[in-house]
Amino acid sequence: MNWKRFAVFTLPLFVFLLFAGQVWSQTTIANGSIQGTVTDPTGATIPNAKILITNTDTQQKLEMKASSNGTYSSGPLIPGNYVVRVESSNFKTTELPITVQVGVTSAGNVQLEVGSASTVVEVTGNAVQVNTEQAIVQGVVTQDQIENLPVNGRNFLDLAQLEPGVQIQDGENFDPTKAGFSSISFGGRFGRTARIEVDGLDVSDETVGTTTTSIPASAISEFQVAQSSLDLSNELTSSGAVNVATRSGTNAYHGEAYGAFRDSSIAANLLALCRLLFSASSLEAISADR
Repeated sequence: MNWKRFAVFTLPLFVFLLFAGQVWSQTTIANGSIQGTVTDPTGATIPNAKILITNTDTQQKLEMKASSNGTYSSGPLIPGNYVVRVESSNFKTTELPITVQVGVTSAGNVQLEVGSASTVVEVTGNAVQVNTEQAIVQGVVTQDQIENLPVNGRNFLDLAQLEPGVQIQDGENFDPTKAGFSSISFGGRFGRTARIEVDGLDVSDETVGTTTTSIPASAISEFQVAQSSLDLSNELTSSGAVNVATRSGTNAYHGEAYGAFRDSSIAANLLALCRLLFSASSLEAISADR
């Protein structure tokens, strides 16, 4: 074996794998992520700052350190509300609230103020902003929209039409066997090849299009509708993708109940209705004879 040639080809691959986790944000289909840079008041980066990311709903924590150039990346995170706590010697500790959305890399840039590390600065009013970390054309339908907007039917894809240029396409346009199923048309493109995933599981019908299953809207936390310039966190598709994230548990009790009550006392009196219709038809017949 030519060891020199072997080393020439394998060494770059080893270096690539070693630093790949630090270079990319690691957003996956069913998750989001946070990446950012820690700087001082002059804009210079602060290396090796201590990073603590906490999910405010579950109190799950993730600890890490910023790199030598002040950058950090959380890796995949379940969509939800988080607080990024950044500590470094000779600087005030800063806490930054961030909302992580499915399929989206959220910016977590933090500028530390000079002072004691025991002093905590809480950044407020950090709402979801324009995504500057990804070039993808996409939007996210949030849980508030799913819960509060009326939907005519129980198709979980109906709310995707909230995004510009998105329309529901009837499955019978693809095949007669897909009656009752739907797919998504992005910008007038044929929806047969639209990629639809639920928690990272591909539920697309690879044969004739639409989906192979359906889920209730109440089980959805949020979903991403990606139209073009898709990144590597999406599956291969020529038209667009829908990434659905279902709800997960938190430290608080929550749930829902459904009840159906049907009783003859609040229903139509079919016997009386039949008599009324018979009487009306009899009067019309008598009037016609005269």
